[in-house]
Formats: sequence, C-alpha cells, structure tokens
Amino acid sequence: MDILAMEKLIEEILVYSLVIIFCLVVVFLYLRRQKRNSRKVDEKILKAKQDGLYEPVSLHPVVDPNKCIQTGACISACPEKDILGIRNGKATTINASHCIGHGACFHACPTEAISLCIGTEKRGVDLPHVNHTFETNVPGIYIAGELGGMGLIRNAVEQGRQAVENLAKAGKKAHKADYDLIVIGAGPAGISATLTAKKHQLNCLTLEQDTLGGTVYTFPRKKIVMTSPMELPLYGKLKLRETTKTELLDLWNDVFQKNGITIKENSKVEAIVPMDGIFHVKTLTGEEYTTKQVLLAIGRRGTPRKLGIPGETMEKVAYRLLEPEGITGEKIMVVGGGDSAIESAMLLSDQNEVILSYRGDAFSRIKPANKERIEEAVQSGKVVVRFNTQLASIENDAVVMISTSSDGKPEVIDNNRVFIFAGGELPTQFLQKIGILITKKFGEAVLKHN
Repeated sequence: MDILAMEKLIEEILVYSLVIIFCLVVVFLYLRRQKRNSRKVDEKILKAKQDGLYEPVSLHPVVDPNKCIQTGACISACPEKDILGIRNGKATTINASHCIGHGACFHACPTEAISLCIGTEKRGVDLPHVNHTFETNVPGIYIAGELGGMGLIRNAVEQGRQAVENLAKAGKKAHKADYDLIVIGAGPAGISATLTAKKHQLNCLTLEQDTLGGTVYTFPRKKIVMTSPMELPLYGKLKLRETTKTELLDLWNDVFQKNGITIKENSKVEAIVPMDGIFHVKTLTGEEYTTKQVLLAIGRRGTPRKLGIPGETMEKVAYRLLEPEGITGEKIMVVGGGDSAIESAMLLSDQNEVILSYRGDAFSRIKPANKERIEEAVQSGKVVVRFNTQLASIENDAVVMISTSSDGKPEVIDNNRVFIFAGGELPTQFLQKIGILITKKFGEAVLKHN
C-alpha cells in the first residue's frame, strides 16, 4: 500500500471516527435531556398526587404506550397546563383532574394513541347504557351529549348530529304519533340534533326546561365556552377559536331563525311512557305529546343541588350567574369550591365585596388558570376566601356561617346576595323510571379511534 493510499485510509478513519463520536455525543445529550425531562414529569406527577390532582374526575385522556411515538403533539394541542407530559419516552397524564375533555389531544395524536375515557379503576362514574348508535336499552330512546359522558360543546354537538343521523338511516315509517322525533334538551347536543332532524325533514319537536342553550345559557355572559372550531349542521364550519357564551347563543339563534326552527322553552319533561309502539312525553305543565322516537340531550347535573338550610328559597339566592356586570356595590357570598364558583367570584369582585365560602381546606379540582387567579385575588384583597366553612342559614340582610373544622360560634355576616355552586343531582330516578339501564364506568373509553 502506497503512502497516498495509507493517508487516504487514515483520513477516512478519522472522518468516520469523528462522525461516530458526534453521533454518540448527540445521542448522549438527547438521552440526558430525556432523562431530565422525565425527572421533571415525575416531580409534577408526585406533586399532583400530593395535591389530589392526579386522579381524573370526568372525561380524560388515556395513552396507549405501544402506539405513542413521543411527537409531543398532544401536549402542544392541549390548551390547559400540565395535563400531559413525556415520561420515559412516552406520553402520560399528570394533572388528570384538570382535564376538561375537549379532545384536542385525541385529534392531534398522529398515531391515534389516545382515547378519551370516563371513570377510573378506583372511581366509577354512573352513565346510562347506550350502544354505538347512541340508542339506549329502551328501543327508540337515544342519548347524546353530557348525559352520556360527553359534556364538552364540540363533542356534544358531534354526538347530537351522529345520533340523529343513525336514527334517520332507518327511514321514515308510518306511525300514529304527533312527531317523528322529540328532542329533550336544547343544549349543544340538543341543538345539533334538532338541526340534523331538520336536514333530514323529520317532524321534530324540541323541549327545553329552561332556555335555548341549556347549561351554556347559565354561564356568565363573557365566559369563553369554546377553544376550537366545530362543524354545525345546516351552518357549516364554525371557525371561531375563542368563542364566548354570547357569541355562541347568538349564532344558534341565528341558525334557528334562518331555518324556521323554534323550540318550546320552559317545558320540563316529567315522564316518557311507551305505549302501542310510540312514546307519550308528558311535561310538568300538563302538556302531552306523542313521538316515534326520543333523543335525550339533557345535562348530567339535572337540578341544582340545594344546601338544605333556612332562607335558601329567598329571592336573593341564585344557582347561576348570568350578567355579573349588572351587579354593583353589593356584599356577596359565593358558595362552592369548583371552577364555576371561582369564576363567578372573580367576575363579581370587580364591583362588589365578595366572600367565597368552601367547606374544604383547599381548592383541589380547579383549572390551573383559575387557581392562579384566585390566589392573586386573595393576596390583593379582591376576594376573601373562607375555607372549612359552610352556611347555616340565609337571612334578609345577612348570612350565618359556621366552621366545619371546629366548634366555633356561628358568624353573622352582612349580605345582599348569595350564589350557590354546589353541583347538581343526576336525573337518575327520571332515567330509571323510563327503564334506561345505568351502569358504572371504570375507566372505559367513550371516544376512541376505530
């Protein structure tokens, strides 16, 4: 071998050696960063467990580690903070109880490694039985939206559409009922179902116990209720990304008017009775309608949960906040420890004296943004938070508060108005009376890829 060939060989060896060393350095730095990031996620998970935020309370993502390829798309798509993280090269949940179930991670994952589940192995959630077409165990009765575990607007709208598409596939059959379909509930799922029924020329009646919008109507006027686009039947793509309650209600009203659709408001359904192949739908006001099929699009909360204390029926007591900007210069008591209570207290604090009463010793199941905001409000004196307390009674110009952690004397506090956010009672008896089977879900998927 001549000198030139030897030099060339040595040069090639050096080049390849440098390339190998470079690759090894890159791999080393990558693995070290992965280990450091995993350690950070481990620390976040430990803190979440200590704060009681690790276990999900409703709809939440579950990652299939065999499909996850660590793109991080799910983390980037999630508008919340620290719901998901990368641990040991795979996506995992961190603060699962902060998940609001919007499904952005589900749609963003390129390998379809995420399912949206409800309940856990330890904590079950009661849900009515429905099949893949959204029909219950009672033939002819369908369920969509929050009652079936899909409470987020975009997903509820899609379920309402799919449910009616499924029942419409069978085609119109002769019957003696007044209507082909009665939709019960005019929230997101009910509105979508009503529009889809119009599209298929079904003779449809929609009954709502309150006002168009259902649960959405009870939100404060300026509350952001949607963070991603959605498809609305008879309208098309809704491109607004940060949609307020007012914008969404205006849109729904506009679509209904343009399509000649009206709903019957203030009509709470008391009973649904099957008879001779059709359903008799009865309301609290004594009205009765007959229909071939029924779609239940009512909320899971049912009626607001009461505190069961003297004075709770007074006019100054409310269970929802509609127009906070119209309340000024008052002494207000807000009861509750969830996001609705926190958000309402914050909205009212700009122009009023607000006390927030919560029976727990800390806020444990609220969105991170709300936790930060309420902590700042307490530090600045905008809101007074009283943990480990509950109301004993409500009077004309005051409330009586007691401590849940001691035997302290009742405290009388000057008050003009009370807002109670204690959740709601599931319409279990109503469903069981109809004959719908209710089962407890322990971590089962309600939205997954085929």
